[in-house]
This record gives sequence, structure tokens and C-alpha cells, in this order.
Amino acid sequence: MRSFLLALGCALLAACGTPDTGPKMGSAAPRFEATDLDGKLHRFPEDFAGKPVILDFWADWCRYCANSMTQIDRLQREHAASGLVVLAVNVAQDRATAAAFVARLGVGYPALLDPDSKITRQYGVQGLPITYFIDREGRIGGKILGEADQKLLMSQLNRILPPAR
Repeated sequence: MRSFLLALGCALLAACGTPDTGPKMGSAAPRFEATDLDGKLHRFPEDFAGKPVILDFWADWCRYCANSMTQIDRLQREHAASGLVVLAVNVAQDRATAAAFVARLGVGYPALLDPDSKITRQYGVQGLPITYFIDREGRIGGKILGEADQKLLMSQLNRILPPAR
């Protein structure tokens, strides 16, 4: 009886966990089109073929997004020579709100607008920030849910960067 109750308790705890939604490791990253803050249309993955991409989902109300975005900006600047591209997808906010937040942070990568959360749903986003690491072939190479330090960001980035020559 004791073993049964222990097994039942473990099963209940496992059932309460957050399901892992969104694209799986090694699968093709979902395609999308979105405009940036300047109105330029970006097509993913077509416009970024052959480049490693960090796809970061954020909103200005997110407590951890500002730090995450500045950490990612530092990575992008350090690894620009490798062709690394960063795309920041704003979740369901208007252009003015998103633009004010990006201007305050001073990040140097495009912020894309997802006003109806279509891209957000495609990627299974359930919390912010969430960051996907996509390799040069357009496959999911890593994912971080929540704020990350440079060490964790680098461990995921190393999965998608081209090998050093």
C-alpha cells in the first residue's frame, strides 16, 4: 500500500508540471512573417537562411525581459562576425509601446511585432521571456524559458554557432 501511495503521489506531481509546448529540439523552426518597428517585413526563415538565429519573445511588462534583452544584445555584438542574427518578437503590444521599450534599452537588433500573438502561439510561448536558438539549417537547437545569465546563454548559443575555423 505504501508503494502504491508513493507511486500515486509521484504521478500526481508529474501531471502538475508545465507541458513542454512549442517546437521540439531538432525540429524545423516555424515559419512566420512580421514587420519590425520601422515597418520592414521580415520573413523567417527565408530572410535568414544559413545564419544562426536567436529568437527572443518579450513584452515591456515582463519583469525579466529588459535584462534578458540586454544580455542577448551583448552576445549579438560579440558574435556578429559569425553571422548571428537576433530577432526580438514583441508579444501583443502596439508599435509605440514596443518602440519606447526598445529605445530605452538601446538594443541593436530588430524588434518584430506580433500584435495578434500568432507567432507566439506557433512557438508555444506560455511565459516570458522565452528564447529559442535556431541553427543555420533552421532547426531548433536550444531554448531558455525565463531570464538567463551569460553562461547559460553561451551554452545554448554554442549549439548553433558555426564551428570555429
